[in-house]
Amino acid sequence: MRLLRKPFQIIRANFRAYLIINAILYGLVFTGMVAAMLFPNLSATRVAILEDNGTADLVRSLFNNPWLFALTILGVNVMTGALRIVLPSLLVPFTGIAIFAYKAFTLGLAMAPSTKVMAVALIPHSLTILIEFQAYALLMFGAYILGRSWVRPATIDARNHRQGYVRGLQQLGWLSLATLPLFIIGAIWEAFSLRYLVPPLTQWLL
Repeated sequence: MRLLRKPFQIIRANFRAYLIINAILYGLVFTGMVAAMLFPNLSATRVAILEDNGTADLVRSLFNNPWLFALTILGVNVMTGALRIVLPSLLVPFTGIAIFAYKAFTLGLAMAPSTKVMAVALIPHSLTILIEFQAYALLMFGAYILGRSWVRPATIDARNHRQGYVRGLQQLGWLSLATLPLFIIGAIWEAFSLRYLVPPLTQWLL
């Protein structure tokens, strides 16, 4: 229960910042999707990158084994959050927020319904976006708390920058733990919906 209660306490105490970060993150994803639809070359370039770096081949190889697919998605999501949001923010205040903001836009480009099949896939995948990006929003929110506590220790009742960093890091830790259930649920839903929902939906609607 403490695992759930503590993150909610942190969110309640900083609710305005939490809402702003959510608006920025989901707004960037949506902006990327709209940009890809208005400028198809952006989407095509992003798809080509996924083909070139082996991501598309990996997805195809795991598609028929949804549990392994889900485990891979979970690993990728956790590592993405750790390397793009948490780690940079531990070194330079707020850096992870800026890095993942750009990543969110490029993910929006990749997920845009540029074909009829992708448009159908987006029906169940919209729930994946909601769940997984909420986990990323919590990490960005934690990075904000850490950066603010580090730069302005008084906001967290700390005496100096070092104490502010430690207290901000504790709150980031609690929020990071809260992302794990979201990442797990999101990975399972993404793998199984792509495997078992998208093919029949595609046949039915197209």
